[in-house]
Amino acid sequence: MLQFELTEEQRQMMDTVSRVRKDVIEPNAKKWLDGTFPYENMEKLGEIGILGMSVPEEYGGMGASVLDTVLVLEEIAKGCYVTAMAVLGEVGTQCRILSHYGSDELKEKYLPRLLEGKCILAICMTEPDCGTDLGNMKTNCMVKNDRVVLNGSKTLISRAEEADLFVIFTRVNNTPGTKGIGCVLVEKGAKGMSADACYHTMGGEYLADVRFENVEVPLEHLALHEGSLSKLLGAFNTQRCLNPAICLGMAESSLEESVRYMRDRDAFNHPIGDFQGMRWKGASMLTEIEAGRSILYRAAATADPFPNPTLAAMAKIYVNEMSIRVCSEGVQIHGGYGFIDDFAVSRNYRGVRYGTLGGGTTETLRNFVGRELVERMDLETGIAGMGLF
Repeated sequence: MLQFELTEEQRQMMDTVSRVRKDVIEPNAKKWLDGTFPYENMEKLGEIGILGMSVPEEYGGMGASVLDTVLVLEEIAKGCYVTAMAVLGEVGTQCRILSHYGSDELKEKYLPRLLEGKCILAICMTEPDCGTDLGNMKTNCMVKNDRVVLNGSKTLISRAEEADLFVIFTRVNNTPGTKGIGCVLVEKGAKGMSADACYHTMGGEYLADVRFENVEVPLEHLALHEGSLSKLLGAFNTQRCLNPAICLGMAESSLEESVRYMRDRDAFNHPIGDFQGMRWKGASMLTEIEAGRSILYRAAATADPFPNPTLAAMAKIYVNEMSIRVCSEGVQIHGGYGFIDDFAVSRNYRGVRYGTLGGGTTETLRNFVGRELVERMDLETGIAGMGLF
């Protein structure tokens, strides 16, 4: 019989995070809808070591697996989307790029501070005229002796005003196409860099425009030279498990809140949970959540050090879209109350809408999965099961 069970260490970790979620994060979730960064929650999560999950052990972190990180983000997102997104910035792609490809100087400077919530990371990838089409990226850095000079602009950047270190996807030495893409790390306050958090999102956080005008950094800040897109996208596959982990947590929250509401809310002298229509909604929500959990955990478990790209893409497609359906039903079950900020189902519905947009749109990922299927399926053996069960 195939089984999947959390280890005792994972269970203990989840119990600790769950207590923080219930005692600290969840009661104040509405507070962060105005775009204020949740420093209070980050400090508490730093105290229990969560912000150092992706930091290697030699720098004081946990060196935790992608699956461990998925579990933690899922739990945090059950309490607060804004906090989960803030934590994603510390345990996601940008931290893993810094840990794997950053200079020893930068790792020694920033990784120990990250553990305590005193170093905020921002990843800069999207441009005003370039999102998915990385080959059309305009931002460019030129190597000049022992310096790197960066010019360009990025948009829709999370945590830009709070960030201490920016992880920037950039063209290198004007090398054309996707072969020219590398990565440079820029510290807060660098001369010629500016950030304007001018976009308030439906989920509550702010996104920013970031500009670079002849920003000079030492050569060792060029973490990846041109020709490194495969390495960057390998690290980015982690995001394609962590993004849906947040969506999964919000879907679970919406189902749990809906069950509570179905028990407490009366109509026609009965709790609405007595009606078949409500029970069928709950049954469908639970079925979809468990299907999503299965494919997401399997994808995360393949990480070595990054997840299988095809399985991660499928997990992201399914969980992103599933969470929108489930959270929408949560609003419907609550009726008019589901449209009010005070109710978690309202906040969840707005938060999960981010999922299909960030970390690779579901349309792009469908193209990728379809190409892998058509071009690489073994015609003798057919479709083999992917990942772990």
